[in-house]
Amino acid sequence: MTITVGDKLPQGDLLQVGDAGPESVSLADLTQGKVALFGLPGAFTGTCTNAHMPSFVRNADAIRAKGVDRIVCVTVNDPFVAKAWAEQTGATDAGIQVMADADGSVTKAMGLDFDAPPVGFFGRCKRFAAVVENGVLTAIDVEDSPGTCSVSAGEALLEKL
Repeated sequence: MTITVGDKLPQGDLLQVGDAGPESVSLADLTQGKVALFGLPGAFTGTCTNAHMPSFVRNADAIRAKGVDRIVCVTVNDPFVAKAWAEQTGATDAGIQVMADADGSVTKAMGLDFDAPPVGFFGRCKRFAAVVENGVLTAIDVEDSPGTCSVSAGEALLEKL
């Protein structure tokens, strides 16, 4: 079942690369305060790299100006790929935390996983954008197709704040 407005986010851990290597960060800790949370099928994929992430990089300051404490991206990749992609796309410079859901467990717990075997996607995250306040979902939009970035774009999320 897909997570909906009013639901508390599931418990789970995401990964990032820290000074000593991969480190686990709880979803509960990441979503304290007011958080813009978005997810996508994978780093270095077309729509994710050319549309979704750039929409959040462009709008990061405006999103924070609306009272958002943190902007977090979830991708079903390993933490090294997530870090390299964040650096390449400008997400790191924009202060966007790109977190790896390496085994897809958080994505599955939110009911946002999908498979697309023809392109090698298994257990990937549907493209979405959400507002979370202290671990509770206050807004969410999920794309109908993984190759589309409209209701989940940074501009669309900004309008919800």
